[in-house]
Amino acid sequence: MRSLPRLLLIGLAATALAAPVSGQRSDDQIAPKSMELQHQARELMSIGKLEQAQDMLETALAVDPRNRSAFVDMARVAERQHLFGKAIRMTNKALLMEPNDADAIAVQGEAMVELGAVPRAQANLQKLQQICGAKSCPQVAELSTAISRGPTIASAKVPETPKKD
Repeated sequence: MRSLPRLLLIGLAATALAAPVSGQRSDDQIAPKSMELQHQARELMSIGKLEQAQDMLETALAVDPRNRSAFVDMARVAERQHLFGKAIRMTNKALLMEPNDADAIAVQGEAMVELGAVPRAQANLQKLQQICGAKSCPQVAELSTAISRGPTIASAKVPETPKKD
């Protein structure tokens, strides 16, 4: 009889502690609102509205910071804006969540090529080839094309003498 209140108290405590855990989402489920915002951002990217797409992606990440593909899309927006350092930072955030994300590795490698860090981009290509294995990934072809093309922005020469009006 004396142990009954203790058992009831332990049971109530266990139930109270287990309730919040059962209501949490698993790591592989991204909030639908975040995915919807990301889809809208991709549409904006396709028509060239990069600033609005970036705002939409930031909102998607505010809704669900675990949306790894939103980080990759933000990197793509940054690349199109010639902000290659930002693109690398965004892909680093995606790679912290999933180190073998082929899209993030490819986008990061393309940004590295543009900054002139071709050896680091080649390391990303080797990692992609290991991840993809025998199956052919489109990311491998994209990154190898970018590496063979070389940097387009970093190799642009600055005029030796400034222009005079």
